[in-house]
Amino acid sequence: MIKANKHYSKLNASYLFSDIAKRVSKFQAENPNTKIIRLGIGDVTRALPDACIKGFQQGVAEMANDTTFKGYGPEQGYPFLRDMIAKHDFQARGADIAPDEVFVSDGAKCDTGNFQEIFAQDITIAIPDPVYPVYLDTNVMAGRTGKFIDGRYEGIVYLECTKDNNFLPKLPKNPVDLIYLCFPNNPTGTTITKSELKKWVDYAKETKALILFDAAYEAFIRDDSLPCSIYEIQGAKEVAVEFRSFSKTAGFTGTRCGYTVVPKECMIFDDNGDKISLHALWHRRQSTKFNGVSYPVQKAAEAIYSEEGRIQIKALVSYYLKNAELIRLAMSELGFNFVGGDNSPYIWIDGNGRDSWEFFDMLLKKAGVVCTPGAGFGKCGQGYIRISAFNSRENVEEAMLRMGEALK
Repeated sequence: MIKANKHYSKLNASYLFSDIAKRVSKFQAENPNTKIIRLGIGDVTRALPDACIKGFQQGVAEMANDTTFKGYGPEQGYPFLRDMIAKHDFQARGADIAPDEVFVSDGAKCDTGNFQEIFAQDITIAIPDPVYPVYLDTNVMAGRTGKFIDGRYEGIVYLECTKDNNFLPKLPKNPVDLIYLCFPNNPTGTTITKSELKKWVDYAKETKALILFDAAYEAFIRDDSLPCSIYEIQGAKEVAVEFRSFSKTAGFTGTRCGYTVVPKECMIFDDNGDKISLHALWHRRQSTKFNGVSYPVQKAAEAIYSEEGRIQIKALVSYYLKNAELIRLAMSELGFNFVGGDNSPYIWIDGNGRDSWEFFDMLLKKAGVVCTPGAGFGKCGQGYIRISAFNSRENVEEAMLRMGEALK
């Protein structure tokens, strides 16, 4: 008799964004003439930059010729892309990351979800609340939690992010083994200073913990004093893995490409306390379970780092940051408290006592605007909504007008 993984039954009945999609589809069916403006899921709306299109086309052209055709590529990514990533994203900022410490993948979501499988079953995990669901759900699927009771899973150390601590998690009171951090943060849009991030690195070194650092939105940081990578912090290469994505920075949500950095200095431990190379383990995992990102996609990603590509990427990110500025201004004029949106594409809005899903439904029905209910990101998200800056300028302007009318 084939049996199901019992841990899947602990998961909430539906994934946050699937539930949103169902509600929006139902409303659209009942109101076919309403133009819905989506500021919920963080999906980009602008076309790929011209430099990336040229890279894509070059890759496809090579695949069309026997002499330049590429079959299976290296699971870790082609050297031409790994070299560019190491040079421009890390070495240019003083972080000594080598090309062979970069693992190209089909996106940060997959890597953040898959990475947990190389750890022991009985580790203690610290996860922020509110949080991007994949960190938590994949550990639930793996059997590292107890039951879901009163909005939380037993066995997880929740790092509460509230307005009282400026939405920055505090260090755990008791030792933990694995720590998830995301900055600029999804969903709150907050950022972290180098001095605050150093506290986490020092804590991990002292307790022999590991940090999984999601930096998918680092391109939105325009304040030079803020770290774009955890490897700008001394000692981080010994205790941290970093995830990056081209989805939001270059519009690759439908193209799928990102990467994970696993430094060779980073060690984990066996049952006897002896060191094991995390780099070697991840290399083995990827070689076994992943066949690499397609050649044309990697050629498109390489083009991001050309002079032309970097100019276009900066303009693309600036476009979405301008949208975020419009949202911040509108929310301020409406009297809402919020964070994010200045070095991030997300604005985290206090609903002034409203239930998150109630707020979501009201904006959908009265304004035809889709947001994301904060409660879907965790218990501390109750009462908040997240608005994304990923849409056209015209749609964002119209959405703000509609929300203004609905909220008067």
